[in-house]
Amino acid sequence: MASQALVVFLLFPFSLLQVVASSSSNGLIFEGFDENSEISLEGSSIIKTSRLLKLTNRSTNIIGHAFYKTPFQMLNKTDPPLEPYAFSFSTYFVFSIVSPSSGSGGFGLAFTIAPSTQFPGAEPGHYLGLFNSTNDGNDSNNIFAVEFDTVNGFKGDSDTEGNHVGVNINGMESRIAEPAAYIKEGTESVKEDFRMAKVDAVQAWIDYDGEKRTLNVTIAPWELSRPSTPLIKNYNVDLSNVMKENMFVGFSASTGQETSSHYLLGWSFAVNGVGVGVAMNLSNLPKPPPKEEDPSPFPWVNVVIGILSALTLSLLCLLILLTCYKRYMDFEVLEDWEMDCPHRFRYKDLHLATKGFKESQLIGIGGFGAVYKGVLPTSGTEVAVKRIMRSPFHGMREFAAEIESLGRLRHKNLVNLQGWCKKKNDLLLVYDFISNGSLDCILYSPNNSFALNWGQRFNILKGISAGLLYLHEEWEQVVIHRDVKTSNILIDGNLSARLGDFGLARLYNHGQVSHTTRVVGTIGYIAPELTRTGKASTRTDVYAFGVVLLEVVTGKRPLDSDQFFLVEWAIENYHLGQILEVVDPKLNSVYDEEEVELVLKLGLLCTQRRSDYRPTMKQVTRYLNFDDPLPDIGDLGYGGSDSSSSSRMNSGFLEVTPSLRTVETSGYLSSITMSTKSLDAGR
Repeated sequence: MASQALVVFLLFPFSLLQVVASSSSNGLIFEGFDENSEISLEGSSIIKTSRLLKLTNRSTNIIGHAFYKTPFQMLNKTDPPLEPYAFSFSTYFVFSIVSPSSGSGGFGLAFTIAPSTQFPGAEPGHYLGLFNSTNDGNDSNNIFAVEFDTVNGFKGDSDTEGNHVGVNINGMESRIAEPAAYIKEGTESVKEDFRMAKVDAVQAWIDYDGEKRTLNVTIAPWELSRPSTPLIKNYNVDLSNVMKENMFVGFSASTGQETSSHYLLGWSFAVNGVGVGVAMNLSNLPKPPPKEEDPSPFPWVNVVIGILSALTLSLLCLLILLTCYKRYMDFEVLEDWEMDCPHRFRYKDLHLATKGFKESQLIGIGGFGAVYKGVLPTSGTEVAVKRIMRSPFHGMREFAAEIESLGRLRHKNLVNLQGWCKKKNDLLLVYDFISNGSLDCILYSPNNSFALNWGQRFNILKGISAGLLYLHEEWEQVVIHRDVKTSNILIDGNLSARLGDFGLARLYNHGQVSHTTRVVGTIGYIAPELTRTGKASTRTDVYAFGVVLLEVVTGKRPLDSDQFFLVEWAIENYHLGQILEVVDPKLNSVYDEEEVELVLKLGLLCTQRRSDYRPTMKQVTRYLNFDDPLPDIGDLGYGGSDSSSSSRMNSGFLEVTPSLRTVETSGYLSSITMSTKSLDAGR
């Protein structure tokens, strides 16, 4: 452990102007966070440019998770008659809770040690994104947590005092809880209470002694030194029955009807050495987020000041506009959708980045515009710039939809929108540049320099499934993509998949039904009910994803000719008992048969003619992860004797064909044709 402490010490001089992130098999340290931090983010969690890790925002009933990607060995499994015992560990972190000025805030966050980074069915609010009303208190959870809560009330008699620190094992009823306070120096028991949501930031130290089986928890406002006496001192608890051999460490936070924003400024953790996890330099941490002002006792004063300020600002703006009128002839009034969007780029910078939108920079052409590769002159960052083509039917609306939706979405399997630009008739979107281009180019291009093996294809499918699950169920609203296809799936340098092109996306609140609209999408991926009703839903996205599943396994396009329809072909081979005959020959028979058969059958489930027979994306994701067994597709209308298979196909899948053909005349389809330069340059 001395050598580890020396390594941490030597790192400090090089960390003054950047995020310090180091780890080993026994510990980790983050003095601020960035995109390269080995942190897995789920739900509402994001890493901000200010190096703060934000777990929740002011939205109600949301969950944010942030866990270190690599598990730690937390249990020493010994041979009988010796009993296994939990290793000692220490962690030190700094967090901040920003609450509305009108109240004390909503719920809190918890340092968590768990056997997985996934918490299926976890609820927000009092359950802090870790448990739900069904599994709360189950010993099989194997979860240890220390909660920092700001809301009163849980099960009536427990945790009724808000602003407290509690130790929880396998459930949200704290084994021991104390109001937030620190012990004054020079005393053993004199407590100085403070409200965690009112101070700039809070320091927390958690130390478990595996030999003595005792736990200490210490907190203090971040401007103070570590108190000598813990708030929770020498609490007797044996974690050997809680810990599994390998466990993940991290944080979970949630909101309910009351809300707060929860931030992490820095974090260190060490196993098998009490106190080792405290090596962190506060001067290297990012600044705490700003707090909101308390409401004024004289609200009318604020109203008067606001009116006078608005009048003054209006007069000043009018004077500037009149003075600079000739210079700013192309000035445009901001539209409503522009007010809550990500970073706006200067047109001059994007024009320079793409060399004047030269054809040599063109990497793709879509239904709504062309995509160019660019290098930002200020930072040298490679970007992809989408230039929207405006028309009487589409353009500005799709432009606004893509900014409003993608600009607020954050998921590792979605393309990151960096910003936008609008100048007269030029509408531009700026994305991260994805080096390996689109999945359809990789699958179908004869000039492609590499072929995906089965393991890579399977991981790509699981990634897109996770992205669609986030859009359908895990974000604050339901997002229907409406154009899921291989050309809108981009592959980064790590061969991870990202879903992009949100120009056709539609949003609505959970529990509502989407409105009837025009038929949009791409031939071969459009669900049959869409051509009849025009009503898009999450099930139409599932249908398109089912086609993608079949494409990735077979290496064939949905419509290769007037006579070939991928879905029908897969069904025919399934009924003939030769489903594995459709596997892409480029795999050279090197694949996991169980996984391939799962994907093929799941593709058939997702592309069923009746939308209510299709699984949800949550079910699809669980099937792909082998969390749930795949249902027998014969029970859903595919199986049966040879004599009945033809009639079932005619009454089911074969009716997809007319829908694919009739939609060709719609005029609102999005299709992608890639330039030859995109094959090497990426998209």
